[in-house]
Amino acid sequence: MKYSINVNQNDKIPFNNNVNYCVGTGRMGLALTKEYYDQLKIVQKDIGFKFIRGHGLFCDDMGIYQEFLDKSELTKSPKDFPDFNAYMEYVEQNAKKIVEYNFTYLDRVVDSYIELNIRPFLELGFMPYKMASGKQTVFYWKGNTTPPADYNKWCDMVQATLRHLLDRYGEEEVLTWPIEVWNEPNLPGFWKDANIDEYFKLYELTAKAVKKVDERFMVGGPAICGGADEKWMKGFLTFCQEKHPPLDFISRHHYCTELPEDKGHYGYPKMMELDYTLQTLRDCRKIIESFDEFKSLPFYITEFNTSYIPNCPVHDTNMNAAYIARTLAEIGDYVTGYSYWTFGDVFEERGIPFTPFYGGFGLLADGGIPKPTYWTFKFFKDLKEKEDCCVYRDKNLVIVKTTDGKYKGIAWNLTIETKEEEISVDLKLPVGEMLNQEQKDLGRMCLLTKTVDEECCNPLKVWHDLGEFAHPTTEQNDLLKAAAHPQIKSEIIKKKKGSAEINLKIKKHGVVYFELGAAPVTTDRGYDYDFNYGK
Repeated sequence: MKYSINVNQNDKIPFNNNVNYCVGTGRMGLALTKEYYDQLKIVQKDIGFKFIRGHGLFCDDMGIYQEFLDKSELTKSPKDFPDFNAYMEYVEQNAKKIVEYNFTYLDRVVDSYIELNIRPFLELGFMPYKMASGKQTVFYWKGNTTPPADYNKWCDMVQATLRHLLDRYGEEEVLTWPIEVWNEPNLPGFWKDANIDEYFKLYELTAKAVKKVDERFMVGGPAICGGADEKWMKGFLTFCQEKHPPLDFISRHHYCTELPEDKGHYGYPKMMELDYTLQTLRDCRKIIESFDEFKSLPFYITEFNTSYIPNCPVHDTNMNAAYIARTLAEIGDYVTGYSYWTFGDVFEERGIPFTPFYGGFGLLADGGIPKPTYWTFKFFKDLKEKEDCCVYRDKNLVIVKTTDGKYKGIAWNLTIETKEEEISVDLKLPVGEMLNQEQKDLGRMCLLTKTVDEECCNPLKVWHDLGEFAHPTTEQNDLLKAAAHPQIKSEIIKKKKGSAEINLKIKKHGVVYFELGAAPVTTDRGYDYDFNYGK
């Protein structure tokens, strides 16, 4: 497929490029590990997300909720019972329960986040075991997904946690951290029986508890997954309309595949058409806008990816990178901010990973290997400058113009959508404002391209060709990292009648970043790059 575009530098096309607003993680307790920190450091250097959101703030591995039995006032001792078990039953029934909070691990996690210039998007969940009303859990790490046995204890814990964070990090810092109540309560695995009325109770009491600590906190929900908007999103907003609990933002999740087919350790789904997946966001936006009191609130996608399972090989592919490229180009039309699930593959929902490429959600594979989708995010971050203006956008291309007249853009070829092995795009770009008087005479510009496709940036293929080793050596890991970087090319472009003409070729499932800018020669006197060294 080949097409031509004449770019109008005066066009101002809406483009909410909020690519680095937030990113997902596994459970918060994983942030205590070295590899997690190392991977997040890589991501922050290149992309620099503002917030990070994950599960498990109140899970037992974080150790926040502590409950002890005070035996000091008991009237009987172990000698009064036939065996120790009978004595312990007596203690459980009669001893006073003392509640304490331990923020040691929370402080370590948040300190490490702030060190890497990222802040928590606080998801309140799951339930501490000693506070839970039941034994239902989710994931390998057994996050309890039942309501609290005592809502007063739950609210007290939420308030104590927020007060501690305020004391340690200060109001100016902590009050900017959004607070989301629970995760995907419309799924019975994440919220017992997917009980909608019980979730509304949880939300109302929790949101009010948050505001009692400080009215300026931003609290929201319902953090539902897709496919439940008519019942859950409309129902949640109707509930808020009638009961008036605090609501500062609305949240939802977004995934783009059908039910997977299981094979061994992996799941293989069919991709949904992108137009269909984006329509689900438009439809949800319409529901929100039907409520006058809520239509102006921020709408966050607090999780999105292609597949919703953590063992799907598509996450590691170039196709994923192209699919996400178009998503990033359009998702801002419907939502305020969005959070890719997740930044890395230090992740244990279904157990400890078997191989470096196990289909995990992350932008980085185990060992800190950038996946193709990592570069999609890096490229969109590189488009983002305060005064940039979008001058062109379609289903395969987005172009912005910077304040100094430079053009930046990203082109992609999602072959499962275009049905093309290669797309060729001829661009005609006005360049007069880009050049000073000297360069206007010379017309010297440089086109820089960074290409990610199945041929030049595909560590998954290298790993596959070398035998799919489960536990790479340091040397093998370095090789995979070397295979995981874009191909960089440069070309001198001459202006023609005030314009520059360039051609972009995007191969199957490729993503190409480009910059066109003035390139005056500034090297030492006498340097000749084109000198002929032959006789």
